[in-house]
Amino acid sequence: MELKPPVPSLLIANRGEIVVRIARTCRTLGVRSIAVYSDADKDALHVQACDEAIGIGGASPSDSYLRADRILEAAARSQAAALHPGYGFLSENAGFAQACADAGLTFVGPPPSAMRAVGDKIAAKQTAAAAGVPILPGYAEHDQSSRALRAAAQRIGMPVLVKAAAGGGGRGMRLITDTAGLDDAIEGAQREARSAFGDATVFLERFVQSPRHIEVQILADAHGSCVALGERECSIQRRYQKILEESPSPAVAQPLREQLEQAAIAIARAVGYVNAGTVEFVLDREGQFFFLEMNARLQVEHPVTEMVTGIDLVAQQLTIAASAPLALANTSQRGHAIEVRVYAEDPANGFLPSTGVLTAFAAPDMLQVRNDVAVMRGSRIWAAYDPMLAKLIVHGSDRPHAVALLARALNTYQIGGVATNLGFLRWLVARPEFEAGATTTDFIDRYFRLEDLQPLSQRRAAMLAAAGALPELRFVADVRPWDPWQALGQWRHSAIPRVFKLADGTVHVERSYAEDAWRSSRDGEEALVRDVGDGLFACTESNRVDADEFTAWLDSGGTLWAAIAGNAAQIARPAPPTDMADAGHRHGGVALRGAIEAPMSGTVVKVNVSAGETVKALAVLLAIEAMKMEHVIAAPYAAVVSAVKVRAGQSVAAGDVLVELEET
Repeated sequence: MELKPPVPSLLIANRGEIVVRIARTCRTLGVRSIAVYSDADKDALHVQACDEAIGIGGASPSDSYLRADRILEAAARSQAAALHPGYGFLSENAGFAQACADAGLTFVGPPPSAMRAVGDKIAAKQTAAAAGVPILPGYAEHDQSSRALRAAAQRIGMPVLVKAAAGGGGRGMRLITDTAGLDDAIEGAQREARSAFGDATVFLERFVQSPRHIEVQILADAHGSCVALGERECSIQRRYQKILEESPSPAVAQPLREQLEQAAIAIARAVGYVNAGTVEFVLDREGQFFFLEMNARLQVEHPVTEMVTGIDLVAQQLTIAASAPLALANTSQRGHAIEVRVYAEDPANGFLPSTGVLTAFAAPDMLQVRNDVAVMRGSRIWAAYDPMLAKLIVHGSDRPHAVALLARALNTYQIGGVATNLGFLRWLVARPEFEAGATTTDFIDRYFRLEDLQPLSQRRAAMLAAAGALPELRFVADVRPWDPWQALGQWRHSAIPRVFKLADGTVHVERSYAEDAWRSSRDGEEALVRDVGDGLFACTESNRVDADEFTAWLDSGGTLWAAIAGNAAQIARPAPPTDMADAGHRHGGVALRGAIEAPMSGTVVKVNVSAGETVKALAVLLAIEAMKMEHVIAAPYAAVVSAVKVRAGQSVAAGDVLVELEET
């Protein structure tokens, strides 16, 4: 059905890929799109994707994207008719939804009453139980004293989950396996919940061993119609944050699907829900499901539902918000879709967030592949925001075809300048357990080992470096006008053969006119290097059965980067450090003997130690919040704290000294 423009203009109160995605539907419908941006985001991709953009404050979300007053001022200035909150930030804030209505803005989401009913997870569980939907045993009362929570945990039995009542995304959540850690876990969950959602209320529920996380997408209009659009499986998670989502679930057959959909619709009707929403369930080993929560917004993983149903969920949201009735001729699913989230994080360093400027960004351009991106080459990745760079979504005729397509797409994805999880994702989709559909929430804990991420072969990388022009190799300048290496400026090949002496061998490089490429060889290994455009160069090993394919690029500083299967590595030799402190900073480790550094930029939220205190190995020294997650810093050995250099609430940069220790 062709949808008519539901509103003349829409302000999108968010940032990143969700703004770009919503703006895409706005263009299709003829709706004028309006972006808002912080000082850090003035040149961001989401600003360029919209018809108009208005600045709303400082880089910190509390000074911009969480400032309801400034967002409403921007809506008034731009004469927006409606507002879409995206996800995160103010998307599930009932007070903000009410303020939009009071200002005469159409809020693209559920009414404040429904948002309040499902936003409080304690109340939502009570609603689900009243509607006849199974819930997990737990504690969902308003007495938040340590005594009440401890007694409830002992009654439920270990293991137990502590969860934030007002939020999601894994924030404010702790798994407790021993009552000895109960108080610290509750305190940490409450602190993180207060920081992320402004509400420290938590609840407890029984932890289900090796479950699946299943959710149902619903659409409901203001005229009493409510439909379910099938399920998504979101079991592949790390720290309770989803990494991969797919639809349909390999564990859900039609009878169970109907039960899940009926339960989701029952909960939506019970709270008077209108617009798009998601009802989440946990599925145990016996196939029993239990209600977890309802998200009163569009989900990050909504594209997989769009791919298998052909329904534009944002278009439906706008139509419902304009008081039109649902008019879906067909809600059946076709084929299989999988989404992975591409993060700026370093799997080799405990998945810590990575910040910096993207020196390269090339998403896969393939049939049946969708890229929802937040960045472009030259984008700066900030510690103040979520580390997700993009989402990669594939659609196949069935699950095996979708998995194979996802693997090929990940192999062509190239990002430089920051560490990413691309290599980790490639490992994930190649696991036989994943291919078999044996996906549970403990998948990563059960199967992932750091050594599974194969780094670039230094031997092959050195050969590639010669063909790709390391900055220290000064090539002669008599280049033919059509030479593909002309784009490299001063780092150019001539048409004559060259021999380069590297620290670990000799590489011969010559121009192959017949192949329109440069051929490099060393010790019997050969590779061809071609210009593939957009500053990228492809290198293919030409005489190996297990040949690897590289992609290389030079950044603006003359550093060569190379990547295999999404694993990017800096090939250029770094300049020698000027002193020992600088050397430690470059390696992200200990700058000085006994000095513990910040592994990323962020805000210190708690300091557990003081000068003169004795600590055991692995004792938690302090906690840092970065990219919306709390990270603990532990003592690497038993020691005496000689100095504490930071305080709670202080902002720190990567490499700043936090604590000084004297090993005992």
